[in-house]
Amino acid sequence: MATYIVQLQRIWRDYEVAGMPTPATAREVAAWAVSKGLLQPREHDPLGDLAEDLARAWREEYRVDDKGRRYRAKHAVRITTGGVQYAFWADSDTAPYSHIQKAMGQRRQQIVADCYQLKVDADCYNDAHRDNPPIQIVLDFTQDVAELQALEKKDDEAA
Repeated sequence: MATYIVQLQRIWRDYEVAGMPTPATAREVAAWAVSKGLLQPREHDPLGDLAEDLARAWREEYRVDDKGRRYRAKHAVRITTGGVQYAFWADSDTAPYSHIQKAMGQRRQQIVADCYQLKVDADCYNDAHRDNPPIQIVLDFTQDVAELQALEKKDDEAA
């Protein structure tokens, strides 16, 4: 039996085979799949919904330090135990060093993994579409970060 994720992936192929318009939003595909009886809306887990809301709010909480830099206030460390992943949150102003060090390392690894996958995706696209100019992926972000820092400094000086 196919996993739930594989079933969801098949729905996209079914959607395309049915001649439905693409690009499409996930909501449009979900509505189509429900109308065809391929999916049923899940029952809500109110506590799970609240936990997701809390995590989203914590990810979006920022503060400004005494130098005017905007920084993320909460950081999560993900730990898998018995096949279940847990995110342990802490406030950056009060968390133990070991928690913040691990959280920053995990976020860096997520960025590296995203960059790797972006490069593979672009390379595969370029190989399959040689009639188009190749999509160039630059993975050195030094200049991008410097530009954002300069913009932040310029905004601080204008304020």
